[in-house]
Amino acid sequence: MNSDEVQNPGDRLPSYRVAAVQAAPVFMNRDATVDKAIGLIGEVAAGGASLAVFPETWIPGYPVWTNADSRWNYGPAKRIYGELYRNSVDIPGPAVDRLCQAAREHNVAVVMGVHERTTSGTLYNSMVFIDRNGTLLGKHRKLVPTYHERMVWGRGDGSTLSVFDSSLGRIGGLVCWEHWMPLARYALYAAGEQVHAAVWPTATETFLLSCRTMAFEGRMFVVAAGSYFTQEMLPPDFELREEMRNLPQKLCLGGSAIIGPDGRFIAGPVYDCETIVYGDIDLNRLPEEKMMLDNVGHYARPDVFSLHVNRQPMEAASFDE
Repeated sequence: MNSDEVQNPGDRLPSYRVAAVQAAPVFMNRDATVDKAIGLIGEVAAGGASLAVFPETWIPGYPVWTNADSRWNYGPAKRIYGELYRNSVDIPGPAVDRLCQAAREHNVAVVMGVHERTTSGTLYNSMVFIDRNGTLLGKHRKLVPTYHERMVWGRGDGSTLSVFDSSLGRIGGLVCWEHWMPLARYALYAAGEQVHAAVWPTATETFLLSCRTMAFEGRMFVVAAGSYFTQEMLPPDFELREEMRNLPQKLCLGGSAIIGPDGRFIAGPVYDCETIVYGDIDLNRLPEEKMMLDNVGHYARPDVFSLHVNRQPMEAASFDE
């Protein structure tokens, strides 16, 4: 055996820098927010990162007004929903095409939180996954909108509960309170997730506890991205401004962080500003950590416990051609 064979490191997994983009959208303006996203993707590339994760429904902004007003059939709220629909994202569609082009030009994979619209008029809280070569890998729709969010979004189904093969490893994600759904977490573990995108409006201490749990439980890296947004950033003509006057001035606080497979912070959390949180990750740590705990391998008991995931799209109607 020659010296080259002795030094052969075997099958190495990728090591790279990741970025949690903590920024404010151009609220309720899809095209301007996409413009800002493209600039931030370039900034991430200049920072040496290969993956950029943006916050929940960042295009065109988390619906902060639902915390303040839930009146039935209220004209201003209906008009705002209509404006939100007009500024939401088709997947695939022109806004996603622009993000794919930016990913390709900067060689940066992108996970983007968006309001996804459908022809029926329903919106979904969705994540878009794009590889570094600009390929649209797929999407995930939030399974259960939380509390007041149900006035804005429909419920996703198991067809988008997925982990995607990418140039950076196996990437997946969940939205906000989905991180408290144990079976959703386990489905991603079973699908072999290595890097997890956790998207939030604000990643509070308790929210980050769920991210750390997922990192430790699944032996994976977690990139948690939260928005920063204040009342001053609302458009001047926003119709529910008066209803929101008793809400905090800082509506989204950030809290973005990078977490390792031992549940410890690699970077962050950072609050109360627009910033980009960077962290260096090495996927070769994952099998090392799984020596002790692999919840879908040697530490599983499929003879005692099993999980069935319905991956069929749930359609309102089916048509025989």
